[in-house]
Amino acid sequence: MRRFYFLIIAAVLAAVSLAGQVQAADLKIGFIDADRVNRESAPAERATKKLEKEFAPREQELRKMEQQIKALQAQLEKDGLTMSESERRGKEQELGRQTREFQRMQREFREDLNLRRNEELTALFERANRVIKQIAEAEKFDLILQEAVYRSPRIDITDKVLKALAADK
Repeated sequence: MRRFYFLIIAAVLAAVSLAGQVQAADLKIGFIDADRVNRESAPAERATKKLEKEFAPREQELRKMEQQIKALQAQLEKDGLTMSESERRGKEQELGRQTREFQRMQREFREDLNLRRNEELTALFERANRVIKQIAEAEKFDLILQEAVYRSPRIDITDKVLKALAADK
């Protein structure tokens, strides 16, 4: 997806430079560090706290289940030789069942967390794009990039975007 945007931006820059009608001094370009927006913006921090709170009970349940499995495994290692064959086999089957259940729950947890994280990221980037567009229009930018091999700190407007996102509740 980013490569697609990069190609579009490269084509726009090429068209602008080839047109010859716009001189480089008239072109106002800005740069956004999307990773910084994702890490440092107020909405990103709120989303992280929201996800932690939302998934904390399930995470605690998984930890509890993991401790139970470890305890059962330790019991089998410690007392396995003194148990009857049927008792040991029953404990091993119980361990296998609990392990499979734990792995299933862990997989579902990760899938649900990733889905919710992606939803929150989508909402964050929609807000960020709206703020970026507002800044671009207010300050009359011709082009704002999100990826670059090199960028001058002079064109980096990430701090402005972070401040605007903090104010935009």
